[in-house]
Amino acid sequence: MNASTDSTTTVYGLVLSGGASQRMQRDKALIDYHGEPQLLWTYHLLASVLPRVFISVRNDQRNEPLRRELPQIVDAYEDAGPAAGILSAQALYPDVAWLVVACDLPRLDAATLQHLLQARDPKREATAFVSSHDGLPEPLCALWEPASRAKLLARVEEGRSCPRKALIQGDTQLLQPYAADALDNINTPEELATLRATLP
Repeated sequence: MNASTDSTTTVYGLVLSGGASQRMQRDKALIDYHGEPQLLWTYHLLASVLPRVFISVRNDQRNEPLRRELPQIVDAYEDAGPAAGILSAQALYPDVAWLVVACDLPRLDAATLQHLLQARDPKREATAFVSSHDGLPEPLCALWEPASRAKLLARVEEGRSCPRKALIQGDTQLLQPYAADALDNINTPEELATLRATLP
């Protein structure tokens, strides 16, 4: 049985933190929602359910004070968005499945991650929730199996880097949302202000 169909395949965690945060106008990874920077909070959340966790960074972010303190995987692909982080992790550890999470999900919780891990189908290319907003697969809190790499890489090499479309067109195990707002990301100052008004 090969790694792509082996239920014992190790799962590592990857926090995507390489985005430019253009709409937020500040680094989303450094925003404090829970008493520490969101990147560190997400890293700790993944580390509570997985044996190893890395953060995905662009080359020019390697020495940013917070990021340099965490285990990094530097993007090996340019202009590929989140797919760059996923592919770079898969290249370093090709026999590992990756639970990939964006760093801008302040309502994410361990129960949602555990549900994703327990519902995982390692015989598929990926396991993902469907969005509670549009019913499409959510790529930035998803479990990418080793078998997903070939198609994702081919798409990026063709200039099609959208990981959501890779899930739509691939062999993906789809799950209904576990918690309605757990996968809501915060992209703008207005969304940030609205969220802060609801946090304890």
